[in-house]
Amino acid sequence: MTTPQIQPKLGFLKQVLSGDSVVVKSRNNQEKQINFSGIFAPKLARRGGGDQKESKDEPWAWEAREFLRKKLIGEEVWFISQTPTNATREYGTVYFGKDFNNAENITHSLISEGLVTVKQEGVKQTEELQRLIELENAAKQAGKGKWGKDNPSDHVRDIKWSIENEQMGSFVKKHGYKPIKAVIEHVRDGSTVRAFLLPDFHHVTVMITGIRCPGFKLDSSGKPDPTIKVPFAEEARSYVEIRLLQKDIEIVLESVNNNNFIGTIIHPKGNIAEFLLREGLAHCVDWSMSFLRSGAEKLRAAEQYAKENRLKIWKDWQASQPKVTGKERDYYAMVTEIINGDALMVKLPNGDQKKIFLSSVRPPKEGSTRTEEDKNAPKSKTFRPLYDIPYMFEAREYLRKELIGKRVHVLVDYIQEARDSYPEKTCATVTIGGKNVAEGLVAKGLATVVKYRADDDQRSSRHHDLLDAEMKATKAQVGIHSKKKAGPLRVTEIDASRAKLELASLQRAQRIDAIAEFVTSGSRLRLYIPKSNSLCTFLLGGINCPRVARPAVGTQPAVGGEPFGEEAFKFTKEHCLHREVSIQVTGCSVTGKTASLIGWLWVDNNNLSIALVKLGYASVHRTGEKSQYALQLKEAEDHAKKHRLGVWKDYVEEKEELKIEDEKVADEVNATYEEVVVTEVTNEGNFFVQSFTEGPKAEALNAKFRQEFQANPPLPGSFTPKRNEICAAKFSVDDEWYRAKVEKVQGGKAQVLYVDYGNRETLPLTRLASLPASYSSEKPYATEYCLPFVSLPKDEELSALAVKYFREDTNAPKLYLNVVYRSPGSPAAATLHLEKSTQTDIVKNLIEDGLLLIDSSKSRRNNKLLATYKEAQELAKKKHVNMWEYGDVTEDDAKEFGMGK
Repeated sequence: MTTPQIQPKLGFLKQVLSGDSVVVKSRNNQEKQINFSGIFAPKLARRGGGDQKESKDEPWAWEAREFLRKKLIGEEVWFISQTPTNATREYGTVYFGKDFNNAENITHSLISEGLVTVKQEGVKQTEELQRLIELENAAKQAGKGKWGKDNPSDHVRDIKWSIENEQMGSFVKKHGYKPIKAVIEHVRDGSTVRAFLLPDFHHVTVMITGIRCPGFKLDSSGKPDPTIKVPFAEEARSYVEIRLLQKDIEIVLESVNNNNFIGTIIHPKGNIAEFLLREGLAHCVDWSMSFLRSGAEKLRAAEQYAKENRLKIWKDWQASQPKVTGKERDYYAMVTEIINGDALMVKLPNGDQKKIFLSSVRPPKEGSTRTEEDKNAPKSKTFRPLYDIPYMFEAREYLRKELIGKRVHVLVDYIQEARDSYPEKTCATVTIGGKNVAEGLVAKGLATVVKYRADDDQRSSRHHDLLDAEMKATKAQVGIHSKKKAGPLRVTEIDASRAKLELASLQRAQRIDAIAEFVTSGSRLRLYIPKSNSLCTFLLGGINCPRVARPAVGTQPAVGGEPFGEEAFKFTKEHCLHREVSIQVTGCSVTGKTASLIGWLWVDNNNLSIALVKLGYASVHRTGEKSQYALQLKEAEDHAKKHRLGVWKDYVEEKEELKIEDEKVADEVNATYEEVVVTEVTNEGNFFVQSFTEGPKAEALNAKFRQEFQANPPLPGSFTPKRNEICAAKFSVDDEWYRAKVEKVQGGKAQVLYVDYGNRETLPLTRLASLPASYSSEKPYATEYCLPFVSLPKDEELSALAVKYFREDTNAPKLYLNVVYRSPGSPAAATLHLEKSTQTDIVKNLIEDGLLLIDSSKSRRNNKLLATYKEAQELAKKKHVNMWEYGDVTEDDAKEFGMGK
């Protein structure tokens, strides 16, 4: 090899412009375009635009460029260049190899492959020219490259310079979000490139998904303005050029924006976006990140790394810290109220109440799903956001069911300062069992995620998870992201006119499920009834509750509170607000156009009226004394009086003669016997009977709906039972369907009472089914009774023995029942006879056997039946049978309670 007179330089090849032109970057970072001396290559196609006409490839132009690109791009090369006299271009030779003396002359390689033509006309004859001609002749003889027999048109690319806007979306879907081989042709800035998609040569502009690099300011012609320097813009572009320009890469097209594709560029070493973020040359873009199919968490982690290390664009970054620390920032609390779709009230361990907002989320807002017609329509007189804003109620319900009354972990993320008319807001991440409730809310399409500036760190500690959840909800088109129009929840008020019409049906309904929406005082609540989508004001029955203080409203003056009114209010609010309750309507109070339903309310199966009375937060009203819960209310009030609780704190017990109230007891002389069949005896000694004449009707009714079930079998698991609901249950003994009442639902099982027979059992929910309405309205055929004047022995063995003999004695085809007396809130007391005669009284016989004990209550007057039972008990004592075997078992108890004197 002839040693050139000009000293070679070392650099790396940055870009191949054509088969005979390259850009080399020297060690001092100076770029130089070198046109190969002595040859010319076929010209590449040009894109039309402006004054430039579109042109096609000359045959073998792409192969010549590709030969250089694949061989040299990004590699270290030696180069010799000079600018000939009267020439504006710089010409030279490029050598490939670590040792220049043994390096490969790229010009020779191009000629040998038949990819270029040697310049011979008007060129001075030299030894080097002769050498090039020899190489070209050898290539011609060997049929290499353009000198071969291939059809030249087969070596011309069919370039698609653009894709119509309306076809870009389908183009993305066509490629199925799978990697496409590509070559980067130009780097506009660090996050925007132009590329050829192979093998079809689609020329596209691609914005890198999920990130944005500093960009260049453009001048009036749309080109970067060199006079305006944007920090790190050039560094970001250079970083990408070095790693991607004309490299073999893959692109995953993910979306379209402003006539550009959005996609992920996969470098041989990984996702280029992650590298840019980690170097501090880009920041995450939330809207673009939502298009990512995977890897979003890696990009966010890379950005966080750059922030924490103050790299490049983050050199002045400061992490925002909430104004609170320690226990005020990280604590556990009990959720007491759901204010709306993004705010709740919690009770701290010290008893204080605190309002917190879920970080970085927004609840559904008015107009998000409304049409123009809806927006222009006049609003109703009473706008209720919870029901009138689509999905607001669903958002509240999600939080209520997940959180109300439960212990949660609260991590305060930031304090949003007061602004305009809005007060300061404490924003936190709330988790229960490790589950972020805000993320669940967003995933169901019941909230949106707040979008922040890249340098704004006043956000949720799990903001990235929220964005991922929103992306999934958007793709699934759930909730507020649904394409279907959602309207407001049609909730009606039970006002005076409606209450009058529906009172009878409400009273017949027994227990009705409801949600306590608002608590006004200890005994007054606002309830939402899901079954009828209605709201009502509800007053607790049977009690007098102290009034709570009320501030002045409009023209109405302030009202002072009564002692313990505030305590009663707090108790009811804490135990009922936003809880699922059940009510029994007994009456209605109407004032003008408004109405208040009156009745009993249960929360967690506890009667609220009784609970308030027992704590001394209410006293028994005269209506309570006549109700079915009179005894329980009396016991609760006695307890409060005895312990001087609440309104009874200054109570002084009055010494009065013991008043004995007579019960309505039927005398045996006036006995009315009914023919019955005993269908069930409980372990407590109560019994269920069917009327002898109506028993066959029960069998016929159950047999009839079984036939319907055989024709249309119910789908197992499709029925969701509710307490006190009448349904169909499949009895475990004979595997037949019967009518049953749901008494309790827990852990995938339900306890049911077979209403036509009185027996109970616990069944899996799959053995329950919805009962046709025509059968559920029919009254139960089994009626429950208790034994008069007696109770079971305290000894468990004797008690079980008494029940055993009672069952045996009542196992007869027909018995005669006589109702003795009725007590409020309890089954009627009745005797059973083998014949219409007092001599065949089954209860009397069990007393004589020492298996039943006469009740010591003084509230019942003596009558002929009770006297007969006492004689039977005295006889059993003398015989020392069963409970009387070792003497009088009542003596010790009587002395202990001051009765035996």
